[in-house]
Amino acid sequence: MSPTIGVFALQGDVREHLRVLDSLGARAIGVRRLGELERCDGMVVPGGESTTMFKLARTFDLFEPIRQRIKEGLPVFGTCAGMIMLADRIEDGTADQETLGGLDITVRRNAFGRQVDSFEGDLDFAGIDDPLHAVFIRAPWVEEAAPDVEVLARVEGGPAAGRIVGVRQGSLMATSFHPEVGGDDRVHRLFLDLID
Repeated sequence: MSPTIGVFALQGDVREHLRVLDSLGARAIGVRRLGELERCDGMVVPGGESTTMFKLARTFDLFEPIRQRIKEGLPVFGTCAGMIMLADRIEDGTADQETLGGLDITVRRNAFGRQVDSFEGDLDFAGIDDPLHAVFIRAPWVEEAAPDVEVLARVEGGPAAGRIVGVRQGSLMATSFHPEVGGDDRVHRLFLDLID
């Protein structure tokens, strides 16, 4: 039976993730209500605007239920703003910014700069044989990762060389970039492997 993967659907790149997950045979659903969250075998927190996401999650009474499901071991994949939402600590966040937590990392918001500083590049990604083409849009990076956090990818070359942009810890995985754009489904496949 195919797993049901929820995509946090209150803000962000929802359609793109749903399309990739559907193409891989998962039952992909948007999550806007508690009943939808309860059906999930795994979840994606997409790119978007992290401060808006946490406020909407609070408004729609999803914040604490998602946080609890993470504590219970729900596999969750965060991309860009989703990485920020899964981080235990944030640099350059707003004073009131909250996260769902679970990943023992410190993330710097907008680390690569403003929207005009968005870029694309190839990365070596653990568990994927050939280089992965990555799209970074106002992206964060990981400032610090605890010893039990597996680093999956780092930026190669340029002023940000060596910065961590992909991590996994237990059933949680996160990338600074947007694997849902560009037609390469290999990162989503790795996430689905965490569920199977």
